[in-house]
Amino acid sequence: MASRRDFLHHSARLAALGAFGAPLAAAATDLQPPPDLFDSQALDIDFWVKPRTLSVTRPASGERASVLYWKDGEVIDSAYERLCHLLRDVNGKATAKIDPKLLEMLWSTQAFIARYGLLQPLEILSGYRSPESNKRLREAGIPAARQSLHMVGKAADIRIAGLNEEVLGGLIASFRGGGVGYYYRSGPRGGWIHADTGLERSWKG
Repeated sequence: MASRRDFLHHSARLAALGAFGAPLAAAATDLQPPPDLFDSQALDIDFWVKPRTLSVTRPASGERASVLYWKDGEVIDSAYERLCHLLRDVNGKATAKIDPKLLEMLWSTQAFIARYGLLQPLEILSGYRSPESNKRLREAGIPAARQSLHMVGKAADIRIAGLNEEVLGGLIASFRGGGVGYYYRSGPRGGWIHADTGLERSWKG
């Protein structure tokens, strides 16, 4: 098993070569960090009190944004509304309030890996989902729970270029903020992770 130093050294080399950029994201997918990389419980208070900027991209709409939404212990209302829009139901053209705890989960995941030089935005494949959209997915045979937390703004399906499902899901699970679903798929872009603020649990789909 590689040590933390080996991992950081390898990360620096890949970053210098552009391997963590979109054109070569697949080159970083096989990078396997040591288990202690997942230990978000070891974070100190400074991590949690700093300003929070969430960088996201929505492949379905082509949107990209970096939003400073929390500072000095308070959510910035206008930024929160913008994030709710970014995590909207793109297909159903519907917007809803997103659970602030979900935003914290997404931000903390992104901020944690940034400590290791991984600065990619979160790809939001699905955020809020209207009941109608959820029903259409189920009818099409696409994984969607009948009482999906997407429908109440408490779930998101995400991926980060350069992190495979095990690495990303393991990190999110270590925050112990809710459920984590691992969806493995073949192909150049791989699968995704479902993250929600419901009961703490995990599954594979």
